[in-house]
Amino acid sequence: MQIETRPLSVQDYDELVVTMKRAYPQMSESIWSKKSIEKLTRIFPKGQICITVDGKLAAVALSIIVNYDEFGDDHTYVDITGNYTFNTHLSTGNVLYGIEVFVDPEFRELRLGRRLYDARKELCELLNLKSIILGGRIPNYHKYSHELSPREYIRRVRDKEIYDPVLSFQLSNNFLPIKILKKYLPEDESSLENAVLLQWNNIYYSKKPNTMQDSIIRLGLVQWQMRHFKNIEAFYEQVEFFVNVMGDYKSDFVLFPELFNTPLLAPFNKLSERDSMIELAKLSEDIKNKISELAISYNVNIISGSMPVFDHDNNDLYNVSYLLHRDGRIDEYRKIHITPNERKYYGMKGGNEIKVFDTDCGKIGLVICYDVEFPELPRILADQGMKILFVPYLTDTQNAYIRVRHCAAARAIENECYVAIAGCVGNLPGVNNMDIQFGQAAVFTPSDFAFPSNAVKGEATPNTEMTLIVDVDLNLLKDLHHNGSVQVMNDRRKDLYDTYLK
Repeated sequence: MQIETRPLSVQDYDELVVTMKRAYPQMSESIWSKKSIEKLTRIFPKGQICITVDGKLAAVALSIIVNYDEFGDDHTYVDITGNYTFNTHLSTGNVLYGIEVFVDPEFRELRLGRRLYDARKELCELLNLKSIILGGRIPNYHKYSHELSPREYIRRVRDKEIYDPVLSFQLSNNFLPIKILKKYLPEDESSLENAVLLQWNNIYYSKKPNTMQDSIIRLGLVQWQMRHFKNIEAFYEQVEFFVNVMGDYKSDFVLFPELFNTPLLAPFNKLSERDSMIELAKLSEDIKNKISELAISYNVNIISGSMPVFDHDNNDLYNVSYLLHRDGRIDEYRKIHITPNERKYYGMKGGNEIKVFDTDCGKIGLVICYDVEFPELPRILADQGMKILFVPYLTDTQNAYIRVRHCAAARAIENECYVAIAGCVGNLPGVNNMDIQFGQAAVFTPSDFAFPSNAVKGEATPNTEMTLIVDVDLNLLKDLHHNGSVQVMNDRRKDLYDTYLK
C-alpha cells in the first residue's frame, strides 16, 4: 500500500467528485465545481491538499488565508468564502481558514483525516500564521435537537457522552470550540444549519519574520521486554501498543530492537538453533507487512528492529531490518558484520549493500548491533548525507552492551550525527540462546557547546521495559559542521587516507 500526501491539482477533479459523493451521500448536490477547484489551486496551491492510496484519490482538504479581523467570530460560510468566489483569500492574512475536509469511507480506517489536519498544522507553522479556524459541522445534532440546545450538545460531545463524527474528530485534534454559528451552512440539514467555530493556535507564531523550519525530529525508542506470547496476535498487540504510544506523542520514528520477535521461537525449541531460526523466518514477511500497516495507520516511520530472513534459493539466513515508511514504502537493510555466535549457531550470512535511506525527515542510516563497532561503515553513510543513525541491537551481557554503547557514542562524534540505539531487556527462559538480555536505549549526540555536556541526549533506565522519546535538531548538526569547535568531517586528511565503498 502506497500513501502519498501532495498538493491537489485541477487534474484530480473527476476523482474529487467521485470521492466527495461517497463521503457526503446526503449532500450530493453540494459538490465543488471545477471552476472553484481551478481558482483555489491557482490562488493558494499549498492550501489545497489531497491524499492518494495506491494512486487513488482518498481524501481532500481545502483552505484559504484570511485577515480574520475583517470577519470576527460571527460569520457564515458565504461570508468567509466571499460567496464562493474566494476573493476573501489574502496571502498577507493571519489565519488559515479550513473550508473543506472529506475522506472516502473506503479508507477511513487509515486515519487519513488526521494526516490532513497534521498537514494543515504544518502549513500554518511554515507560513507563520496565527491559527487555523474553521466552522465545523455537527451532523448528528438532528438526532438530539428535540432535547438539547446546540451548546448542550457540544458539551456532551466534548465530555464523550455523545459521538459526533465531525466534532469528536476535531476535538481529538486539539481544536477548541469558540462559539456556535447560526445559519452557517444553509444546505447542512443534519446540523440544522448550525456549526461550531473551532480554533487551533500556532504556538510558534511570531509577528517577526518566520524562521520555522522542519529541523526538529522526534525519535521514539522501544526498550522491549522479552516475554513469551501465546500466539502471534499477542505479539502484534504488544507491537501496536508501543506504536500507538509513539504516534500519540507525534514521533517521526519508532525504533524496535534487533531480533525482538525471537520470543516466537519458543514452539521450535526442540529443533536445532539454525532450523528453529529458519522456522521463525517464515513469519517475517507477515510481520513486516503488519508493522507496515501500523506505520501507515499511526503516521510514523518504523524501524522494525531486525528479523531473520531465509533465502531458499541459496539456503542462506540473513539478519534483516526493515524501514517501514509512513507513506507505505518499505526499505530493508541486511546486517553486514555477523558475530561469531550468529555464524556458529545460525549459520547467518552478511549482507553486501551499504546506503542511506531517504525519508520524510531527511537522510538516515541503519546498521544492526555489531555493525556499529566498525567505524568505516557509518563513515561511508555520513559521506552519503546521513544525519541520524539507527542501531537496533541485542546484547546478552553488560560488557557486550558497553561495546555497542561506546562505539555508537563514538560514531556520533566522529560523523557529526545523532545515533539512536535500542535493545531488548529481561529474560526469556525456554528459548535457546535468548535466555538473558541486557540493554539501555539511548540517543547520542556530537560533543560541542550546542549539545548536552555528556553528549547523551537521552537514555532509558537499564533493563526496564519502557519507551524513550527524544527530540533532535538537524540544524544544530549543520551549524556544527560549519562552526564547531572542531570540525571532524572537514578536517580529515584526505591527502593521506580515505574511506570509500568498493
